[in-house]
Amino acid sequence: MAKAEKGHRRLESIIDSLAASYGSGRTIDSLESAALPNKRKIIEALDHVVSSIYLGFYSTRRLNSNNLRHYLGEHMHSSYEMLSGQIARAVVYQREGGGEPAAEDREFGEKAVLDVLAELPRLRDALHLDVEAAATSDPAATNAEEVIYSYPAIDAITVYRIAHEFYLLGVPLIPRIMSEHAHSVTGIDLHPGATVGRSLFIDHGTGVVIGETAVIGDDVKIYQGVTLGALTIPRDDKGQVITTVKRHPTLEDRVTIYASAIILGGETVVGEDSVIGGNVWLTESVPAGTRITYSATGAGQGSQTVTSLSDAQLSQGRARSGRDSKAADAG
Repeated sequence: MAKAEKGHRRLESIIDSLAASYGSGRTIDSLESAALPNKRKIIEALDHVVSSIYLGFYSTRRLNSNNLRHYLGEHMHSSYEMLSGQIARAVVYQREGGGEPAAEDREFGEKAVLDVLAELPRLRDALHLDVEAAATSDPAATNAEEVIYSYPAIDAITVYRIAHEFYLLGVPLIPRIMSEHAHSVTGIDLHPGATVGRSLFIDHGTGVVIGETAVIGDDVKIYQGVTLGALTIPRDDKGQVITTVKRHPTLEDRVTIYASAIILGGETVVGEDSVIGGNVWLTESVPAGTRITYSATGAGQGSQTVTSLSDAQLSQGRARSGRDSKAADAG
């Protein structure tokens, strides 16, 4: 009994010490969590939006043309109610560090959600192409249904395309909460600020990092462990990070980046139809049709070999991509 009381007294002392640590005035000491957006509600609302996009795959109820609108409405109303309030809280927290959202904050949240939900038909068109890209590019994929149900890249790209719309509207916090949730689930870190074209295929996906100002063209293939990152972090005279400068690379159309390649820098452009081999380190631009491979030479050393496609080969690649895009659109 005496030992239990002693342990209890020590625990109370520890609690006192921990509580006192909140008085240091640091960011981590904030007690305004009640004013912050609720992460659980944001993820729940996100799930409703994703379900609206793939309703036939997510619903546990039998669907048909007569009840489709009703079940879509359930998901849309739920996401609208949850997200509009959370966005209002994010806006007032960013502006004032907490407090009750004003009428204009609530109006902004409601309009932002409606604007994004209005884009869902277009996003479904884009995601159809992403699914088709995976289904046709991966020989291990037996059908598109398998891709939707089981491929983490589709989860990550779906959340990205939703979060990106909120990012473009200037919604604070919410897009990153969405994308980092997808990151934690899939292992793919795809920033909502990145610009991504049609038919993105991320194979396997674990460890892929795509930075905020990265630009990715159409029909791009990216394998596990690839980083599209910043080479340097620009700062102003006061040492503050300059966030308006392009920090991450550009991949033009039909580029393939194999596993664990690292491509850095906002001025780095990988020209169309290029292939960057596994483990390549790239910090400067390469023209269209470039092939770069890495070879280990022993003792922890390696070399990179650069070759180029002919104009005829580039033309064939563009023509083939055009045919594939038309076939995907027809499908």
